[in-house]
Amino acid sequence: MIKVSAYRWVPPFARGLVRDLRVRWALEEAGLHYETRLLAQGEQMTPAYRELQPFGQVPAYEEDDLTLFESGAIVLHIAQRSEALMPADANGRARMTTWMFAALNTLEPHISNVVTLEIFHANEEWAKQRRPALLEMAQKRVTVLSDRLNGRDYLEDRFTAADLIMTTVLRIAERARLTAAMPVLEAYRQRCEARPAFQKALASQMADFSEEVRAAS
Repeated sequence: MIKVSAYRWVPPFARGLVRDLRVRWALEEAGLHYETRLLAQGEQMTPAYRELQPFGQVPAYEEDDLTLFESGAIVLHIAQRSEALMPADANGRARMTTWMFAALNTLEPHISNVVTLEIFHANEEWAKQRRPALLEMAQKRVTVLSDRLNGRDYLEDRFTAADLIMTTVLRIAERARLTAAMPVLEAYRQRCEARPAFQKALASQMADFSEEVRAAS
């Protein structure tokens, strides 16, 4: 049985963005059954959980005697088992992996910098001074991505795990309105989000948060 750790509660602004969504989505695309292990507040820092995820984050992935952490690594592991997520040819698999790394290393950090500043520090003077430079760098990254996707439905010739990861990054960008005026990226994100596997994964994550609300009432 596959188990995926997730938070039992997060603030409303984070719902639909927590990175276990990537793993749920990949498992849905691959047609693999899984269960979620919901963590109460503070449980992620216990020694028992940090045996699974050394940094005390989600998701952690458990399957038989295999334990993994880092959402990108977990999605890649799942993709290697599924033709739905990974091209059959070696060159296609290599390109897919390149785009996964690009999403996680080249785009996400710059996008997250802007979003973090706007959510937690928007009214602080240092943040107002820092924001233009952070925004400029993030916009450069998403512009390059838009150019790549112009005239394409997906990063390669069909949907792969790279599109899955990239879409979750663009969902973060959407919170900072970084792609609002970029029709190519908006259409790409919406195209990927329209996939039944994404809709099921998102509903699953949101249902777990709703369960916490019911339990507290």
